[in-house]
Amino acid sequence: MVALGGGVAALVLGIMGIIIWWKEFFIVLAGSIPLMLVLGGALAAYLGMEELKDKKAAEPFESQESKLKEEVETLKKEIEELKKEEKADKPKDKSKDKAK
Repeated sequence: MVALGGGVAALVLGIMGIIIWWKEFFIVLAGSIPLMLVLGGALAAYLGMEELKDKKAAEPFESQESKLKEEVETLKKEIEELKKEEKADKPKDKSKDKAK
């Protein structure tokens, strides 16, 4: 409840301040716009450079990813072949032999 009261008081004082110091408000506003544009442009340029660095760093991982996928596929094939060989090499069930 205290925050609500403080917020309303700040709002009223701010509106009164803008009405009383109208010219000064626009002078400050006019002076702050170029500053905000310069700072915003610098921030955008910095973030653009960081994005380019991240893309460069990610390129080697993408090429390695395809190699790893190929290796996984070959290993899967080898495992399947080993399983087939293992099934073929197993002797037949001994219980069937005893029944004869």
